[in-house]
Amino acid sequence: MLDMVIEQRRRSLGGFEVGRVLPFAKRRMVGPFIFFDHIGPVDFPPGIPNNVDVRPHPHIGLSTITYLFDGEMMHRDSVGSEQAIRPGEVNWMTAGRGITHSERFEEARAHGGPMHGIQSWVALPEADEETDPAFDHYDAGELPEFNEDGVRGRLVAGQAHGLASRVKTHSPMFYLHCELDTGGRAQLPDGYAERAAYVVRGAVEVAGERHGPGQMLLFTAGKPALLTALEPSLVMLLGGEPLGERFIEWNFVSSSKERIEQAKADWRAGRMKLPDLDNGEFIPLPGDPEHTPANPMS
Repeated sequence: MLDMVIEQRRRSLGGFEVGRVLPFAKRRMVGPFIFFDHIGPVDFPPGIPNNVDVRPHPHIGLSTITYLFDGEMMHRDSVGSEQAIRPGEVNWMTAGRGITHSERFEEARAHGGPMHGIQSWVALPEADEETDPAFDHYDAGELPEFNEDGVRGRLVAGQAHGLASRVKTHSPMFYLHCELDTGGRAQLPDGYAERAAYVVRGAVEVAGERHGPGQMLLFTAGKPALLTALEPSLVMLLGGEPLGERFIEWNFVSSSKERIEQAKADWRAGRMKLPDLDNGEFIPLPGDPEHTPANPMS
């Protein structure tokens, strides 16, 4: 049984589009997931301009999860990481008390090619909101995989169906990539208060209703959660335990509005370190002019 269906809202990021799903006015979070963007799909020509890249920007109070179905993206951050991500791999960045990072499309700039994936954020428990920033990369082969009854997939993070991902998380959750043959049936794990499925491509049926790409299906707590593929389909399953109210403004997430105001002031004043390899570029706070922040750190 479904409580709600959320439709993605398409928006341009300058050189490509994303489908924003979370946060949604009537449902801000699913478990710890507070942000969910469907990147592309897009096919970049060679020589795309530099302004397609996502320049350095800050985060607090969350972890970002980047997961690709196609293409390649380069991650750089203020704790010294430089890591390309490719399909089936995981880049997991924990902002904690503060981190900055950029996302570059260097491979596509050189050779052209596709870009397709999901970027999501999970809020941190209050006890971990001010943890030290960190970055971890996991190869596809490090993640548990399954293949049965017309469903092939990978456990990106958390625990589900007797599997446990080695990806370090901070609260109970699950995040699954599922490829379904026609007639394949995917069961969402029991034992979590909040659960959802996002249809990336194809079509699925839940309780006699058809659902297609760009829709997030929110399942009723405590009830069986099952979907059946009406054609070959790609679906992301996600959920976990709620963490309580969180505030979100720009790239900042916190249980405290005052902490977000402090983060805004820190970014505006140049008190948040920028990635060493990004030559001082940054995205200004929304509403601020394009200028070098006071006393930029490097």
